[in-house]
Amino acid sequence: MNLQATTSLIVINFIVFLVGDFIMNHHMFFTYFGLNYLFFSGFYWQVFTTMFLHGSLMHLVMNMAVLYQFGSILERYLGGIKFTLIYLIGGILTSALSLVYTYLMINNGIVINLVGASGAISVLLGLLAYLNIYMRKGLFLAIILISFAPMLVGIKVGWYAHLIGFGLGYLYAKIGLRS
Repeated sequence: MNLQATTSLIVINFIVFLVGDFIMNHHMFFTYFGLNYLFFSGFYWQVFTTMFLHGSLMHLVMNMAVLYQFGSILERYLGGIKFTLIYLIGGILTSALSLVYTYLMINNGIVINLVGASGAISVLLGLLAYLNIYMRKGLFLAIILISFAPMLVGIKVGWYAHLIGFGLGYLYAKIGLRS
């Protein structure tokens, strides 16, 4: 079985990275398409576009490696269309809830610009954790590590997006994928 959806998402992420870093004004591109305070001024597309932006090449490569590894499994199981819909809708919901957390719960005047596919990928990890009891503990540990370990060395991470996405994916699988 081919992995058109997973491969397409990865290609789109790389294209957006190249456009944002080498063709467009990087700062303006991230301001308009990252998830930030402009959302509240009508930039509603940001809850969608943020999942295709990445802060660095390493950020992109790590996210795409995880997307390929686990997206491949889930695309085979769910089919390309359902997989893509879960990824995109889960990513949008994760973005929206992360926005609520960052700007309505903890905002102290600091501008936060969320970027990255890890919220949408975390939805997939949560879904897979529900579906595969043998992977569940490992995936839960992985989400905790990728959420908090980078902060120990001073790397900024949207840990809340990881946890929100994982929770949404797990909840969706529990409620929406009953066999």
